[in-house]
Amino acid sequence: MTVLARKNELFERAQAVIPGGMYGHQSIMYLTEDFPLYFERSEGAYLWDVDGKRYIDYLCAFGVNLFGYRDPRIEAAAAAQAAKGDSMTGPSALMVTLAEELTGMITHADWAMFCKNGSDATSMAMVIARAYRGKRKILLAKGAYHGASAWNTPVMEGVTAEDRAHIVYFDYDDIESLEAAVKSVDGDVAAIYATPFRHEVLYDQFFPSLEYAQAVRRLCDEQDALLVVDEVRTAFRLSRNCNWDDLGVHPDLSTWGKTIGGGYPLSALLGSDKAREAAAKVYVTGSYWLGAVPMAAALETLKIVRTTDYLEHTFKMGDLLRNGIAEQAVRHGFELRQTGPSVMPQMLFTGDDEILSLGRGWTGEAVKRGAYLHPYHNMFLTSSHTEADIHQTLEATEDAFVALKKIAANKASA
Repeated sequence: MTVLARKNELFERAQAVIPGGMYGHQSIMYLTEDFPLYFERSEGAYLWDVDGKRYIDYLCAFGVNLFGYRDPRIEAAAAAQAAKGDSMTGPSALMVTLAEELTGMITHADWAMFCKNGSDATSMAMVIARAYRGKRKILLAKGAYHGASAWNTPVMEGVTAEDRAHIVYFDYDDIESLEAAVKSVDGDVAAIYATPFRHEVLYDQFFPSLEYAQAVRRLCDEQDALLVVDEVRTAFRLSRNCNWDDLGVHPDLSTWGKTIGGGYPLSALLGSDKAREAAAKVYVTGSYWLGAVPMAAALETLKIVRTTDYLEHTFKMGDLLRNGIAEQAVRHGFELRQTGPSVMPQMLFTGDDEILSLGRGWTGEAVKRGAYLHPYHNMFLTSSHTEADIHQTLEATEDAFVALKKIAANKASA
């Protein structure tokens, strides 16, 4: 009798008690059967699934840390605070210290507020932007991901037209489209949202022009609206500052998540003095938003960001991986597009079909060989990835290209 893998046994149980067995961005309906479903433990750049197999992970729990899983420095800080208390009737003194540290590091930031995930932060920014001048319209780039609340989720099931009644869309990196969107609402602009670069699933990533970033800032100033830069996915991955601050285009609000808690659940909204009064008026809260343990982890995270070469090392590893895979793809006759920064790589095959047979096939073969890559979502490297990890990954991707070439040849001859 065949013994089920534990992942399949768990999934059978999950289907009885969890709608669909899995939900959200981790739903297995989007991946092949070669991918693991449930994990037992994690450390550094590695994951172990419930069947005991180890993977070099390039998803990083969809980007929740900069230094790898369970960084001992961050874990020690979190454990020390856990011995004192976490969720209490009010915040710990760490909240004040963390706000001071963040505003000291990020050019445009004069104040900070804390929550738990990216959707919390982007939704808080929306409320504050509307409170700022009593305007209603929120301008978003078409297809840009700013979270999974009703006003911004990419999946419309269960969402009504009323949920999006005051959302106005324009084309990313298109000044003319943005200006038309602003004109269409006749002075009722509360905020314009922007991501530091375009990083949506299924599409090539790209950076906007400086002229576009400057135009967003200009139009916000002309409309007396707030510019919101969404750093949830990019926080401290490309810079130790807000990415648009580095361009000289300073937002009024910025949203931060994923990395800032060092793997612990924490996100933040940072703002300039321009938006301070509006931020003080709104009512936003959450039962676990002010937990002290994630803030202790965040303070240690920021210390490592400031005092180590984590960023430079991560880019070095990203470039090494990108160059190796690029050489392999050419040699095996595939056109693989690697876009965006190498620390957040997006890999898509030119000429792939609608169900991404090439992408799913190649990443499925790689994951069978212990390298966890994703077929259509941008990935994340951490400073815990070593040259040895990259070389081992390239061995897996080399074999995956060989397997993919055989699969493609068999399909062609069938």
